[in-house]
Amino acid sequence: MLKRILLIVFILSAVTATFSQEETATRGKKAPNFKLEDLDDNIIELKSLLGKGPILISFWATWCKPCVEELSEFSKIFNEYSSRGFQMLAISTDNEKSLCKVKPFVKSKKYKFPVLLDTNSEVARKYQAQAVPYSVILDKEGNIVYSHLGYMKGDEIHVKKKIDEMLKSSNK
Repeated sequence: MLKRILLIVFILSAVTATFSQEETATRGKKAPNFKLEDLDDNIIELKSLLGKGPILISFWATWCKPCVEELSEFSKIFNEYSSRGFQMLAISTDNEKSLCKVKPFVKSKKYKFPVLLDTNSEVARKYQAQAVPYSVILDKEGNIVYSHLGYMKGDEIHVKKKIDEMLKSSNK
């Protein structure tokens, strides 16, 4: 009986932690600046991208199947909206063991957005990305306006709607 109660408490704690991550405390705050290397050894700094339009940051890893599915959907959104000022950064959290898979994976998918490397998950920690996939949308001033942990088919619809709203309101 005690084991059942402990199991229920554990499950409820895990579910609560998951939902609280989706409604993360970082929303509404200024996004932490960072500098990361891209796949061509260029240094990309977040603050240099601000002012142009909304930015989607996607934390992912090659070994994460939901991440791969989400990136595929985000790529479609990027291709549709990038000409209107929308930007995207895919931040790989692959560690030293799986890092060698990132560049071939990205090349095979022909992604047009920058893919950055966060091998020690330093930037992921700054954004409270406790697991992947984890996505964040910033407004053009660099404020966090949306964050979401995990991916299920259909989540991209909410992201696309949010970006569309942001682009329409910036054109007024």
